[in-house]
Amino acid sequence: MVNPWVEILLDDYENHMRLGSVMQLQTMNQMMKSQLEDYPVSSAMILGVAGGNGLEHISKDKFEKVYGVDVNSDFLKEVTRRYLYLDGILECLCVDLINETEKLPKADMVIANLLVEYIGYECFQKAIQQINPQYVSCIIQINVTDNWVSDSPYLHVFDRLEQVHHQIEETTLEKAMLIIGYHTIKTSDHMLPNGKKLIQIDFER
Repeated sequence: MVNPWVEILLDDYENHMRLGSVMQLQTMNQMMKSQLEDYPVSSAMILGVAGGNGLEHISKDKFEKVYGVDVNSDFLKEVTRRYLYLDGILECLCVDLINETEKLPKADMVIANLLVEYIGYECFQKAIQQINPQYVSCIIQINVTDNWVSDSPYLHVFDRLEQVHHQIEETTLEKAMLIIGYHTIKTSDHMLPNGKKLIQIDFER
């Protein structure tokens, strides 16, 4: 099966995410600012980097290396174009996290925002064990209704994602991380306009 994320256009994804009724692009941008600033690391890996939302918060004074990982090569080409000034620090890697975990290099920190939902707990555990970071920061979405994709003109763009989507629960993710040696050090909630909630959970090894 071709990963449905490969077939999604970046414009459709970002236009949906930035709608006033959704506000995920804007909210996660600010959340990523603190993710990149809060911990004493010199390398980071962003799993599911998409179009690079939040990468403008990368400090050249702090980071020696940042990896942007995604399964969609077109997304990564746009990330490279948008962030040319991070050349030498930012490296984009086209990796299918379900089948190609062994391709991932090591990094001090992993940032995974709205990512675990599309690979599941077990694949995420394998990715973390391969990367072997000191810190992991995740953002997951909690759905108040049964609709995990917010209503928008772009709704049907995401129809095939149901094939790979998993509903993630905060306590189950914490248990899965504890199994591989990571304990929770911080959690925070961010409400969205449509009643959905983003939960940030940070872990340390």
